[in-house]
Amino acid sequence: MSLPLVSEPRAVPVPRASLGEGPHWDGHTQTLLWVDIPAGQVHRLDPAEGSHGVVDVGMPVGAAVPRVEGGLALAVRDGFAVLAEEGLEVVAPVTAGERPGNRMNDGACDRAGRFFAGTMSEDDTPGAGALYRLGPGRRCERVVPDVSISNGVAWSPDERLMYYVDTLTGRVDVFDYNPADGGMANRRVFAVIPRGMPDGLTVDAAGHVWVALWGGGAVLRLRPDGSLDLTVEIPATNVTSCAFGGPDLDVLYVTSAWNGRTGGELFRCTTSFTGLPANPYRENG
Repeated sequence: MSLPLVSEPRAVPVPRASLGEGPHWDGHTQTLLWVDIPAGQVHRLDPAEGSHGVVDVGMPVGAAVPRVEGGLALAVRDGFAVLAEEGLEVVAPVTAGERPGNRMNDGACDRAGRFFAGTMSEDDTPGAGALYRLGPGRRCERVVPDVSISNGVAWSPDERLMYYVDTLTGRVDVFDYNPADGGMANRRVFAVIPRGMPDGLTVDAAGHVWVALWGGGAVLRLRPDGSLDLTVEIPATNVTSCAFGGPDLDVLYVTSAWNGRTGGELFRCTTSFTGLPANPYRENG
């Protein structure tokens, strides 16, 4: 009898989040980062030691990634920030120039260390947000306007494609991507999501896209042509994001949100697949 491609999801014994998001495997420390957005907390799990720690940021935080220069880079309520020994510093405020009530949401870095993260309105007003790129020297640029709920960002193995989710569109889009300068062009539909709404995503070493389904209770694996390959059912209604971790990048970590009855757990699945290494933010180029 053949083994399943993905094991049954198991809840990791860590505190339940109100809105867990943004799992990110830190290959340098072999730990998992994720956030609880409204709580303003960054969580870190060391699976080998079984230890878990929390940092209170002091404002809502949508994404956390390691920073090459030390500490973390964050997408917080007010914009891009760095968290180091001296504390939190907002290095690129973005929401002050947007609709009142906006905050930053999910994000990720390319191999060059550019940090992409976007914004959304707390009341989900369509078109109120945007996607931003934070590059070396703390240079911040708006790269996609008129976004409703900016969510998952990920790249193909050769980094010639960038996948992006604006949740209210109900689909995953793809751009042609230039890894030399971070340029994006030719946005088009990659896949229309058949259940729930698309949220965070990741890409595996074979170029398949894994997308979490808010309201759909699952993670989908999509082939490079956008067709459905497999469905991983998750025992939570609001599944928010996913990332590969572990020494061999074959463990799928899945975040979720509490809906009053279920969710908020961090789930873990062993798989027959291999993820791509996650990238840190490189502030000094």
